[in-house]
Amino acid sequence: MKQLEYFLPDESATIAIGDGLAQVLQSATKQQALVVYLNGDLGAGKTTLTRGFVRGMGHQGNVKSPTYTIVEPYELANWRVFHFDLYRLADAEELEYMGIRDYFNEDCCCFIEWPEKGAGLLAKADLIINIAYQDEQRIIKLQAETVHGEQVLMSLAQIIKL
Repeated sequence: MKQLEYFLPDESATIAIGDGLAQVLQSATKQQALVVYLNGDLGAGKTTLTRGFVRGMGHQGNVKSPTYTIVEPYELANWRVFHFDLYRLADAEELEYMGIRDYFNEDCCCFIEWPEKGAGLLAKADLIINIAYQDEQRIIKLQAETVHGEQVLMSLAQIIKL
């Protein structure tokens, strides 16, 4: 399975996709990192999906957009989750200064908004997620880019009921 597509009637459906991804990773027999590129217009739901994932992984506190901080880290029991927003990045070289390669470890899940701004310095995506407006609702397309990404999508398809 290389691609999934869902209609998202509301914010809770977007959160459910993120939570579903968290369930898939937590139920895997072997812990394996996940790199997700998030594409979509401003306000499309990229941070909302990430919020569903972070909370699904067990985070109890606030999950905010890293628009001004570039990255928001979440240290969880067995995982580290990093939510990047590269929208305000002036030069991809800035990622080198912040040690971008250190974020892509086996115990890390990285959700990256505006990944094109970090081209050439980011780890390869396991999943590319595109969220697009359709009137007042959204359409989400999840595309697997690796074997691990395909496994995640197959498992997600079994648990998501939208």
